[in-house]
Amino acid sequence: MQKTFQRLPLAVAISLALPAIAVAQEATLGSVVVTAPLTTAPLTITTDPKAPRQPLPAHDGADLLKSIPGFSVIRKGGADGDPVFRGQSGSRLNILQDGQDVHGGCGGRMDPPTAYIYPESYDRVTVIKGPQTVLYGGGNSAAVVLFERDMTRMSEPGWAASGSLTFGSWGRNDQVFDATAGNPDFYARIGATRSDMNDYEDGDGKKVHSFYTRWSTHGALGWTPDDNTLLELNFGRSDGEAAYADRAMDGTKFEREHVGLKFEKRNISPLVHKVEAHAYYSYLDHVMDNFSLRSNMGMKMLNNPDRETTGGRFAVTLTPTDPVQLMLGADVKADQHTSRSGVDYRTRPRTDDFGFDRYGIFGEATYALDGVRRVIGGLRIDDHEVTNDKMGGAKESDTLPSGFLRFERDYAGGAGTWYVGLGHAERFPDFWEFMRAAPGTGSLADARSFDTLEPEKNTQLDVGASWTAGNVRASVSGFYSKVDDYMLLRWFTRGTSSVADVRNIDATLYGLETDLTWRFASHWSATGTLAWVHGRNDTDDNALAQQPPLEGRLALEYSDGTFSYGGLLRVVARQDRVDVGSGSIVSNGKDLGPTPGFATLALNAGWRPNKVTLLTAGVDNVFDRTYHEHLSQGSAAIAGYEAATNEIINEPGRTFWLKAQLALD
Repeated sequence: MQKTFQRLPLAVAISLALPAIAVAQEATLGSVVVTAPLTTAPLTITTDPKAPRQPLPAHDGADLLKSIPGFSVIRKGGADGDPVFRGQSGSRLNILQDGQDVHGGCGGRMDPPTAYIYPESYDRVTVIKGPQTVLYGGGNSAAVVLFERDMTRMSEPGWAASGSLTFGSWGRNDQVFDATAGNPDFYARIGATRSDMNDYEDGDGKKVHSFYTRWSTHGALGWTPDDNTLLELNFGRSDGEAAYADRAMDGTKFEREHVGLKFEKRNISPLVHKVEAHAYYSYLDHVMDNFSLRSNMGMKMLNNPDRETTGGRFAVTLTPTDPVQLMLGADVKADQHTSRSGVDYRTRPRTDDFGFDRYGIFGEATYALDGVRRVIGGLRIDDHEVTNDKMGGAKESDTLPSGFLRFERDYAGGAGTWYVGLGHAERFPDFWEFMRAAPGTGSLADARSFDTLEPEKNTQLDVGASWTAGNVRASVSGFYSKVDDYMLLRWFTRGTSSVADVRNIDATLYGLETDLTWRFASHWSATGTLAWVHGRNDTDDNALAQQPPLEGRLALEYSDGTFSYGGLLRVVARQDRVDVGSGSIVSNGKDLGPTPGFATLALNAGWRPNKVTLLTAGVDNVFDRTYHEHLSQGSAAIAGYEAATNEIINEPGRTFWLKAQLALD
């Protein structure tokens, strides 16, 4: 089938993107190739989403996150995979876009939150591991991921812009545009992205149903009357389509519209360091069908879910004494999901499915015991309520606490830091879990219904250290987690459809991530990372489903400031700890059986002719290996494609790519 979106020619084009409104500084480009973002602070990883990456990521947030040790992606084909961190996915992993909560609309997770994230339009991505912060909602047992745009007050009138184009195998071509202009009192920022790719082929030359076209626009208007004040109105719109190899439908519409209003005031008094307020609105309109992007001689099916989210947050940062900093705040979110179906869906009324309301209060404090020791702790309380409109407005509610306490200590004159933290997060069931908890659909004796599904309760120990010694920089972080009432899905077939039960079990997870960089010679460096997680279903005394295997990466890079060369070896172990049929909230996201290990090699080169231009090129999967990820969906039988039902979807074969970037002011 032909795409419904017009394709741009595969030629060099320029897109502009701005890391910050800081025209007083010269526009420069970041690191040449990011192979594995490293730990920058205890439990924190920060990375530049504009930097070239290898392997080449897709257009969405999930494929960018998989370059960070500890992250995996439940693959569905070319795009819109579901991110997993430390073996946990769904609402255990809270993902915010400029402070906005975004939830997908598809009941089968065709559009996870990262499907609406266009990474290069952001300036910074921050990952906070484990339940070790209470500032960004409750129930974040795996991690919090922040996609953020920066703003620095302009010192004088001016403008700034930068740009990138990426193109490669199978018609891949991306364009990104972003620019800012203003003066010390006002600024305006605009930007756009577009990403397009055909079906890719695996190492055996077999075509995978995986093409996509996605685009986004964003803008902001700001008022900065002084160095301590910001008032910003931001807005955006995006849409696209994507073909899937794992199911009987494709996504033909991913429309999102959003608007936000942000206020910040700093240095108000010796006691009040900062006051911030944020209100936002987001609307998703998603269409999936079985005829627009694939051949179909049978019955035409179409579903049109949507989701409307409004939210707000207020916080104040206090400094009552020199060693103490305290943030207090409250947040609120209202979320309504509706649906309709049929080829003539535009003429049909929408039906409410589930509505969610959450009200939270939080406090997080840092106390410096001395120059090298500090204690960080936080507590929040969230009041949740869900309305099941399919059951005549039946309601369930709960008040859930979350909190943590962490000790950090610097050593070796500040060259290193070690920490130990204990956190507790209680998570209210999400839309997909409540959707599976419907009376009369259960096939398991302990399957839960809407009114008996229990919130998940995770208590976790986090330990780790980072250090720098000469030309060596390294970090290690480990965790041990006991989860009561873990929500586990069991998938089975009913007629021609896959359905699932949800039940509460007890589970144990533990694992680690580590990274090490060694600058062993002038212009040369080597980086190694390792990520491992072990999950156990304590209730059934077997493996916890959908756990990624042990994974290691080794990168070698030469860079003299003008030219760079590098390679990335990725090695993934066999995974035989499985629970066939059990899995996650992703449609058909279940263990299919043991998977073999594999190794892939990628090579890259870069040229920076001047401070504002960067050209990089690379080849991924150099030896054209045929392989698949453990966290991959079973394929669907699609006319014109060789894959049979429940075959695991193979990854792309040898992939060539080229990226051009430009930064101007």
